[in-house]
Amino acid sequence: MRIASLALLSLLTLNVFADTPSHVATQPVPRDDKWMKRHESFNEISKKGEAKLVFLGDSITQGWEGKGKATWEKFYSNRQAANFGIGGDRTEHVLWRLDHGNFDGLKPKLIVLMIGTNNTGHVGREQKELNGAVYACSAEQTADGVAAIIAKLKSKTPEAKILLLGIFPRGETPADAMRQQNEKTNAIIAKLADDKQVFYQDIGKTFLQPDGTLTREIMPDLLHLSEKGYDMWAAAIEPKVKELLGE
Repeated sequence: MRIASLALLSLLTLNVFADTPSHVATQPVPRDDKWMKRHESFNEISKKGEAKLVFLGDSITQGWEGKGKATWEKFYSNRQAANFGIGGDRTEHVLWRLDHGNFDGLKPKLIVLMIGTNNTGHVGREQKELNGAVYACSAEQTADGVAAIIAKLKSKTPEAKILLLGIFPRGETPADAMRQQNEKTNAIIAKLADDKQVFYQDIGKTFLQPDGTLTREIMPDLLHLSEKGYDMWAAAIEPKVKELLGE
């Protein structure tokens, strides 16, 4: 009941940024009770104010706690890093989190953001329960959602640098429809970088074979990373992370 009421309220609330297009990807909405508990754990981390490096995103980011655990220990355990990833999240869920305590009290030096693959083609249970709709966002709508997240992060953490990552490749071949849409989204969100506070990096080719195919060695389900995939992710962004952390 609590979640349903909050979700309905969020859907009826206009985005605080007047110039942000209003559609599903930009309308903050929460999820279920399990999701809420993880969200609230991020609020507790935020209140402590200790994290200097924060990864923000969906299941691919949350996976640092699973198949990426050893790589996280190697690269980030000594950097006061926090993982704010939640499996299944879309842009609208991250927006709700930012409106309800994530980063409150936190002043990170760097935020690594990757979000949007679930907007590309995800059947949303919360949305279906609320209005009977099954949807997939367009590249433009997903990019609007990412832009809204960037705007909120800049407002909440004005001194933080933001490393915006291109959405990782999805699907086995370059012809895959979701792969192509993620690439279209990336072409739009790349323009959000100002190279002062917001920096863009697309490491997608790191995971691909020379012919553009994606192997199950790197992404077993052609979406989520293997242990080797997390090693490749960390290595690919490490020079930029060092630079933006001022190390």
